[in-house]
Amino acid sequence: MVDHSASTPVERLCRLYDDRMTETGGDLSPEDLRELKAMAAIYDLDTDRSPAEVWRDVRAVVTRQAPRAEGDAPAAAGDPLTVMVVEDDAEAAADLTELLTEAGHRVVGPFHNAAAAEAAAALHPVDIALLDLNLSDGATGVDLASDLTGRWDVQVVFISGDVTLAARHADRAEALVLKPYTGAQILEAVTRLGAPA
Repeated sequence: MVDHSASTPVERLCRLYDDRMTETGGDLSPEDLRELKAMAAIYDLDTDRSPAEVWRDVRAVVTRQAPRAEGDAPAAAGDPLTVMVVEDDAEAAADLTELLTEAGHRVVGPFHNAAAAEAAAALHPVDIALLDLNLSDGATGVDLASDLTGRWDVQVVFISGDVTLAARHADRAEALVLKPYTGAQILEAVTRLGAPA
C-alpha cells in the first residue's frame, strides 16, 4: 500500500477527484457533485457544465496556485531573475515593479499591452513573465503566454482576477496567482520558478 501521508492537500484532492472521475466515467454521486460544484463556486467557475469540465478547471486553478509542499525547503536565492511585468492597471504594475526590484530582480516593463511586451521579449532575455490576462489592447495574456513560451522559452505566471479564463488556459502557465494577491504570493511564485531544477 502506498503511503500518501507526505503528500500535500492539493495532491490528495487531485488524486481523489482524478480517481473518482476515472472510476465513474464522470458520473459523480450527488454528494461528490455537490462538493465539486462548491469548490468551483469558490473560484467563481461556471458549474453548469459536465462534471469533467468543471473538475478540469478546478484542478487547473488549485494546482497552479498551490505553494510548494509543506516541509519543502524554500527555494534557494540564486542570481537575480529578469521578470517581465505585463499588467494594464498602472498602479498594480508600479507596485509589482517596486516589489520585484526591492527583492533584487531585474524588471522588463511594465507593459500594458501584448504587442509591446512581445517586442520587448525579442530584445531582452526574460526568465519569467507575470501576465495579467485582460490587457489594454484587447489581446489577452493567454495568447501572449503562448508566444513568450513558444518563441522565447519564458516561464509564465498568470496574475488575474478572471479565474475562469485562467483555469481554461492554465496549461499555458507554470503558476497562477489570483487577484487580489499579496506581494509574498508573487515573490513565492517567482522564487519557486527561478529555483534551480
